[in-house]
Amino acid sequence: MADQVLANTGRLARFIFRLDRIRIALWLIGLVIFTIIIPPAFDNLYKTQAERDAITETMANPAMTAMFGPGDLNHYTTGAMTAHQMVLMTAVIVGIMAILLMARHTRADEEDGRIEMIRALPSGRLSYLNASLVVTSATFIGLALFTGFGLYALGIESLDLEGSLLYGATLGGTGLVFAGVTAVFAQLSESSRGTIGWSTAVLLIAYLLRAITDVSNESLSWLSPLGWVSKAEIYSSNQWLPVLLMLAVSIILMVVSNYLNSIRDLGQGFIASKPGKKYASRFLQSPFGLAFRLQRTGFISWAIGLFVLGASYGSIFGDFETFFGDNEMYEQMLVQAEGASLVEQFIPTLMIVIALIATIPPVIAMNKLRGEEKKERLEHILTRAVSRTKLMGSYFVLAVINAFVMISLSALGLWSAGTSVMEEGLEFGMIYSAAIVYFPAMVAMIGIAILLNGFLPRMTHLVWLYFIYSFFVLYLGNMFQFPDWVGQLSPFGHIPQLPIEDAAFMPLFVLSIIAVGIIILGFIGFNKRDLQN
Repeated sequence: MADQVLANTGRLARFIFRLDRIRIALWLIGLVIFTIIIPPAFDNLYKTQAERDAITETMANPAMTAMFGPGDLNHYTTGAMTAHQMVLMTAVIVGIMAILLMARHTRADEEDGRIEMIRALPSGRLSYLNASLVVTSATFIGLALFTGFGLYALGIESLDLEGSLLYGATLGGTGLVFAGVTAVFAQLSESSRGTIGWSTAVLLIAYLLRAITDVSNESLSWLSPLGWVSKAEIYSSNQWLPVLLMLAVSIILMVVSNYLNSIRDLGQGFIASKPGKKYASRFLQSPFGLAFRLQRTGFISWAIGLFVLGASYGSIFGDFETFFGDNEMYEQMLVQAEGASLVEQFIPTLMIVIALIATIPPVIAMNKLRGEEKKERLEHILTRAVSRTKLMGSYFVLAVINAFVMISLSALGLWSAGTSVMEEGLEFGMIYSAAIVYFPAMVAMIGIAILLNGFLPRMTHLVWLYFIYSFFVLYLGNMFQFPDWVGQLSPFGHIPQLPIEDAAFMPLFVLSIIAVGIIILGFIGFNKRDLQN
């Protein structure tokens, strides 16, 4: 019986890996490099134990505990510092990676009819699901090994072999857990959008639950999968129990997903979609209305998330001078200006991060057009009295509105939380101007997505490589002392850093003109090319 339901699982696993080999390689390379470059930077910045002990006052702040989790502040070696400040955030990224990879080859392939075609061949009912689980599991095992041995190879004294392997195993275990979560929701939901939405909601709830319990009652953080990351106490007591717990939970979730898959019909889910209205409104019948309806849930979720992100950063402003005044690492990341407060010096660096994160949803909104094209849905729209310019323009306008709302809500969250914790408060105009000045750069990133869609539709993912480059060189540029031209290769590198610098009109004007030119070229390319799957 098992041979029948799992027939040709190995061949399907090789097929899936071949499809995703570049995507998986890029994820692994990015995560491993990002992980192994941090310890040497910490080791150079904090050469003595006294310097490392000084930062423990900062990390003892409840806001920092909520953000990074608890750490071994009594023995704050380079290894303990790396694990404390990096492993949880990296685990969140790994969770996102697991959700996207798993959803791609479960519910998304089922939606597109690929699994139905494969089942017509000599393959078992559960073969494709388990092939996806095999590839995803192998990916995270590889991540664990590459990360663990990569950290140990740095040769830093406090990065011992056991701690390094535990660091990698914790990341790999997190990926397996959320791969299992996604596999379950792929059976429960009727769409890939629902699968990703529900799985991401679990990830966010896990993070928020961990943040709340780490501050209020640390023992309750065992209820969150992300709480297990901190419980491993990497480079300290090196607890392997959380990793074993991750493996056990992931196996249970994978078994549950197999059971649910075996008892449901192809194309169906256990969470039924709500029936729509009998007749669509005039707004929904327009290209813009349809584009907004398809992305409404994601739009609302990102809006809430970015407001909370801004508020979480603003909440640390009350004790900012005390906690960050003598922190050498943060001093290197700040924009130095004589006569400016530490908060004002920190705002430009903070706004770069917020603006980059706020750029993610509008780029996703723009790339949704390519997603609809791959699913052969654009033909149905274009057969009506809808031009390609109007169709792409609808997604472009939605992406621009998305960008404006996201950066505005981030600034509002930052200002509202910062004002509530600071004695003198924060001027809203200063915060909002420092945020909205990045709007032309965000539009430029949307323009790059349009350009790729117009001329290289199968390479639209390249915009994310450019995004990662921008984040790395601008956020960590001062710490690693990159030359100025490296940051200026990104549109965000040309933005005046308010409130430290004066608002310069010319760079924003030139950037806007370039963005408009890129957008026009993208529209021309989209109008002239053939639709591609």
